Amino acid sequence: MSEHTITINSLEEYPQAAKWFTRFLQQERIFAFYGKMGSGKTTFIKSLCEELGVEDTINSPTFAIVNEYESRDADTIFHFDFYRIKSLAEVYNMGYEEYFYGNAYCFIEWPELIEELLPEEHIRVDISEGSDGARTIKVTVND
Repeated sequence: MSEHTITINSLEEYPQAAKWFTRFLQQERIFAFYGKMGSGKTTFIKSLCEELGVEDTINSPTFAIVNEYESRDADTIFHFDFYRIKSLAEVYNMGYEEYFYGNAYCFIEWPELIEELLPEEHIRVDISEGSDGARTIKVTVND
C-alpha cells in the first residue's frame, strides 16, 4: 500500500491538483472520496472531469445519485453521491454492479455509506480541510 498527498491552498490550484491526480487513473477505475461536508469532494471531482475533457455541466448528483459524463477520449465517467441513500437496497436496485464492474471511471462521494459494496480494488481518496482553509488530498493505493 502506498500513500500520496497534495495540498490545495486555493480554488485556483484545483486544476493542477487534478492533473497530478490523473496518474492514478491508469491503475484503477473506482475512486472512493471521503471527507466531511464542504471539504471539497465535489469541487475536486469537477476539476478531475474538466481535466479529462468533460464538456458537459458538472455538478453534484446529490438528488440523482449518479451523473454520467464522457471524457475527451470517450471514456465514461460516473459521478456518484450516496449522501441521501437510506439503505443498501436502493443501491442494489440501481444496479450498482453494472457501474462498479464495468469499464467506466467511478468517482464516489460518501462511500462510507456503501463500503461493503465497493470492489476490493479501488483507490481511497481522503480530502480534509485545514484551519487555514487549505485542502489536503491523500490518495491510498493498494499496490
